[in-house]
Amino acid sequence: MSSTQPVQTRTALVTGASRGIGRAIALRLAADGYAVVVNYAGNAAAAEAVVAQIRDAGGQAIAAQGDVADPAAMERVFAQALQTYGRLDAVVNSAGIMPYVPIQGGDLAEFDRVVATNLRGSFVVLGLAAQHLGDGGRIVALSTSVIGKAFPTYGPYIASKAGVEGLVHVLANELRGRNITVNAVAPGPVGTELFLHGKSEEQIAHFRGLAPLERLGTPEEIAAAVSFLAGPDGSWVNSQVLRVNGGYVF
Repeated sequence: MSSTQPVQTRTALVTGASRGIGRAIALRLAADGYAVVVNYAGNAAAAEAVVAQIRDAGGQAIAAQGDVADPAAMERVFAQALQTYGRLDAVVNSAGIMPYVPIQGGDLAEFDRVVATNLRGSFVVLGLAAQHLGDGGRIVALSTSVIGKAFPTYGPYIASKAGVEGLVHVLANELRGRNITVNAVAPGPVGTELFLHGKSEEQIAHFRGLAPLERLGTPEEIAAAVSFLAGPDGSWVNSQVLRVNGGYVF
């Protein structure tokens, strides 16, 4: 007489998952079969809406509040994920902010705010991911393809995301021998609330024309790249930055 152990559901934690690209990533990973921990900083209603959408489609999800820049808060988020699902297989750090700040005469408080969320937050989340992921784990950070364009007023944002890419490469080396991959996805212009905010129709049309494909990307296209890196087909991709931008920059 033989018995079989039930197969445990893979679990993914996605930060900044209440809207935009993070939301699309959470939905895609749920469709891929992951139980998803939907992390959010402040918009509980939006996060619960993502959870409800995943559950309505037959998936598993919980919402977990925590500011990525706050180590104690994120430790609680990771603990909640492990307590709920018993395992953690993938961590995607999608939380980020993008104010437009010139370097000359720029608001230093805004610079500090960008660095706190985008760079300090990545340092916190990637470190906790390294601590809690086991064999076969996947870590994916979100960078940006605008690093290759250096547009005016993007200084703090580009500086923070260049730092994120540096963390990805270093962490991949620090995890040598543990069979955990660490990569980044760097979107080009994507039609999200974060990107569209504050831009005129003329500016948006300009960005549409930058890539050879002559359009903005979609959150779902970025989520598809994350899905590849987080899934079995991404097992030999490590310490890479995948620029998902329609040819906007390389």
